[in-house]
Amino acid sequence: MVRKRQGQPTATSQRKADPTTDYAKAVVKGRRPDGSLPGEFEIAACQRHLNDLKHGPDRGLRWEPDRAAHAIGFYPAMLTISEGAKVGKPFELLPWHVFVAGSLFGWRKTSGRMRFRSAWLETGKGQAKSPFMAATGLYMTGFYGIPRAKAFAIGQDRNTANVLFKDAVAMCRGPIPPAPGEEVDEADTLVERGIALIRGEGDNAWKVEFPESGSLFQALANGEAVSGPKPILVAADEIHEFKSNTSIEVWKAAIGKMPGDALMLLGTNTPAVDQIVGSNYSAFYQKVATGKFFDDEAFAFIARVDARDHETVFENPEVWTKSLPALGITFPRENIDGMVNTAKQMLSTALSTKRLYFGIPVGASEFWIAEDAWMAVLGKVDPAKLKDCKCWLSLDLSKKNDLTALTAAWLDAKGHLWEKTWYWTVRDRLKERSIADQAPYVEWVEAKLITAVDGAVIDKSFIAQQVAEICAEHDVEFLAFDPAGIADFIAACEQIGLPVWKFEGPDKPAGQGLKLVSHAQGKMVRFEEKQLTMPRSIERFEDRILAKTITIEDSPVTTSCAANAHVVSDGQENRAFDKDRSRGRIDGLVTSAMAAGAADNELGEPPVAEYQLIIV
Repeated sequence: MVRKRQGQPTATSQRKADPTTDYAKAVVKGRRPDGSLPGEFEIAACQRHLNDLKHGPDRGLRWEPDRAAHAIGFYPAMLTISEGAKVGKPFELLPWHVFVAGSLFGWRKTSGRMRFRSAWLETGKGQAKSPFMAATGLYMTGFYGIPRAKAFAIGQDRNTANVLFKDAVAMCRGPIPPAPGEEVDEADTLVERGIALIRGEGDNAWKVEFPESGSLFQALANGEAVSGPKPILVAADEIHEFKSNTSIEVWKAAIGKMPGDALMLLGTNTPAVDQIVGSNYSAFYQKVATGKFFDDEAFAFIARVDARDHETVFENPEVWTKSLPALGITFPRENIDGMVNTAKQMLSTALSTKRLYFGIPVGASEFWIAEDAWMAVLGKVDPAKLKDCKCWLSLDLSKKNDLTALTAAWLDAKGHLWEKTWYWTVRDRLKERSIADQAPYVEWVEAKLITAVDGAVIDKSFIAQQVAEICAEHDVEFLAFDPAGIADFIAACEQIGLPVWKFEGPDKPAGQGLKLVSHAQGKMVRFEEKQLTMPRSIERFEDRILAKTITIEDSPVTTSCAANAHVVSDGQENRAFDKDRSRGRIDGLVTSAMAAGAADNELGEPPVAEYQLIIV
């Protein structure tokens, strides 16, 4: 351990100070201590801190401001900033850093162990997440007092892992801040003192060792592992770039096995809707921060502009600090002024600027509908509360390795539509397909968001049984189906004893049981009778989303399908989803649109045109 230096705050000297709680109190009142505006997620995190001061002891939690103060005091006492406008200056924590560091190290369990085992840091770009994570790695390995402590920086690849690790190396090579009144001594570094030993030369450094305690801080690429890891800290940066969460979960499991202090520190910009791994983690930690999900061992600091700011964010500079808590401190205002001026003229730049700097979770530039509108209609759908409503079903059967999706849509007395989707896939090569499709199928199966079945293809009796259960409980008008593979589904219905019949037009005799109505997916279709078609269903579906007269079950699988979708159109503005050009599986979005079209159908009315072109 390094000896105490003059001017370094100690637990004793700051025992009565509590800047963490002071920050939380200020934010809950509407302004950070520096006067800047916080966003709703940050306010929620601070309110959680204040609530836990009152009720945490009942759950075995205790707040130790002296431990928080020791951590907060470490950064400016031992480290200097390695780049930027304040390079060479003591690493004075930004106000948001103070709240995070204080929370992570000040909250304890009655055993004395750190309360939090995972922490999520999400802000706009340039807010000093990586340097903070790097400095925290140095603190926990070299100055925290635990012998043989091991910390690892991981990323989607080696370059990503090295982003924060290079900051840590630079801090070890940089001058230790002098005591008040003394001059900076460029030669007085952690390396020159022998406190830190760096393995590797220049930018090729890959490990920092602390000989006195036998501790280390090492960079690893995603997927790399060490034998029997016992990490005190795993710092994963740029989570929005991760294609799979496998390595994150492996390291989280290693953290979970540690008997004492250990922390998984996750840093990111706001992920795009189609960055599934980052979006799923962000959604979880949003729920933790806002109290929608209870987890005493998870910490979340999320800096985004609020939903009400999305449309006017470029014209309202006052709200920029909600996602940019370092704005005007270490992040110059002219940096973002230039980005915004360009974004006002270029759509592609506008989308990336909104996400990267303001935390607006847009998807790819070809996202099929406004992302804000999509997110606004996601919610909880409880079929048990909809038994008195008319119901429509829609089905898209997989060919082999696709998803099979079944959507139910209920229309309530107020004309509001409620949709819930069930998914199936084959268990074979599930992990490999997760990587190929960049979708966490394994995790979705474990979370029971998708049902995995044995065999090379999905046994249609699973779907038929689900349809039968819905029909037994609800007033189902009909099931709209994609003609591909429907014969197998009808056979499965016969196998389980569910009577079904195919609708062939209003002039044809009706059958017994569940009515099946073909929903055209593509090609040129001649309309001798009005039919369900994708252009019409997409139009009905979009109208409801934009008018907020629909609630879609909030499922990461369905949102993934929506983010993947690509829409094509013809000269008459007939629009359809194109599976071949889409970025991944879209089956759940297809059935969601089909169900909306079914619920708002006009079957049996005279056709308005003899032909209509449907393109897929």
